[in-house]
Amino acid sequence: MMLSARERELLIELWDRLTPVAEDIGSEALLRMFSTFPKTKTYFAHLDLSARSEALCAIGKRVVLAIADGTRHIGTAQFTSNLSYLSRFHAYQLRIHPTNFKLFNHCLLVTLACYLGEEFSPRVHAATDKYLSAYSAVLAEKFR
Repeated sequence: MMLSARERELLIELWDRLTPVAEDIGSEALLRMFSTFPKTKTYFAHLDLSARSEALCAIGKRVVLAIADGTRHIGTAQFTSNLSYLSRFHAYQLRIHPTNFKLFNHCLLVTLACYLGEEFSPRVHAATDKYLSAYSAVLAEKFR
């Protein structure tokens, strides 16, 4: 992953700050994805995906906390090994196509920009985009 030491620091600071509001950030990003890209709902057809629903909030929180946890291991072998379970889970149990990770990343970036405003500087945005792309690539590994 091509992140500088400063970008890693920015990511850890950002995601540490977002951890207390993980449910809000995650559920909003998911709602944006489900609204903008309705076909992504097919993986969750059995759940109530309305705004602030219990299921949406629980999944959103779990996703954001996993992404936040990953920042602690950027650039280490542990980054890939920690995500191995999630990669298998998304590929074999949920059968989520990797394209959906990119769609979610986009919606998460929009959510972060709305939530953070000017604090989501171009440098933080670029570092977050790089990180989410690397995270998604690892999640997609088992799908192939």
